[in-house]
Amino acid sequence: MEKQVVEVKVADPSAIGLFGLAMVTLVASSQKLGITSEVSYVLPVAIFLGGLAQLYASFSDSKLNNTFGSTAFGAYGFFWLVVASDWLIKYGVFGKEMKDAIDMKQMGFLYVGYLIFTLFMTYGAAGTHKVLFSIFVLIDFLFLGLSMSSFEILPEFSHTLAAYSELLIALFSFYGSGAAVLNAHYNKVVLPVGKAIIQRG
Repeated sequence: MEKQVVEVKVADPSAIGLFGLAMVTLVASSQKLGITSEVSYVLPVAIFLGGLAQLYASFSDSKLNNTFGSTAFGAYGFFWLVVASDWLIKYGVFGKEMKDAIDMKQMGFLYVGYLIFTLFMTYGAAGTHKVLFSIFVLIDFLFLGLSMSSFEILPEFSHTLAAYSELLIALFSFYGSGAAVLNAHYNKVVLPVGKAIIQRG
């Protein structure tokens, strides 16, 4: 009896994942930089683009057996859902008691945890390409700034570090998303992303 092998091809999900990351960091950085105010309109961007778009990319990457991509998009997708929930608490959506019980140091520990996660993921990104590696390095600086800010360590410097790191993450992520779409669409290098810094075995 002959066996038939059916190959199911799945599109590279990094394009939509990086687009989601680009959009949420662009809008969020505008608030940190004082260009916009408050986070009411950042909320839906955080939930749908920062959260759901990256989770979609994560689930799609798992189908491609891409542990690195699935873990990265999944972890950061859930991060933005946590941040959106945090903002909802600040606005009193879950009641006055929860709003009054806020302790920013708890978010500080979340940021520290994500900094640790991003540091080893940065090493993993060195085995992909230079654009993605650059994004992870900038995410390292973002979480460093957010951690310091939450613990009130050099508040002005840490806030500025987080704000500009986030803006640069947006710009590099737009480029990475564009490269993923156009290079695959034209089946040639339209936007170069650079070779891996560390070659994988």
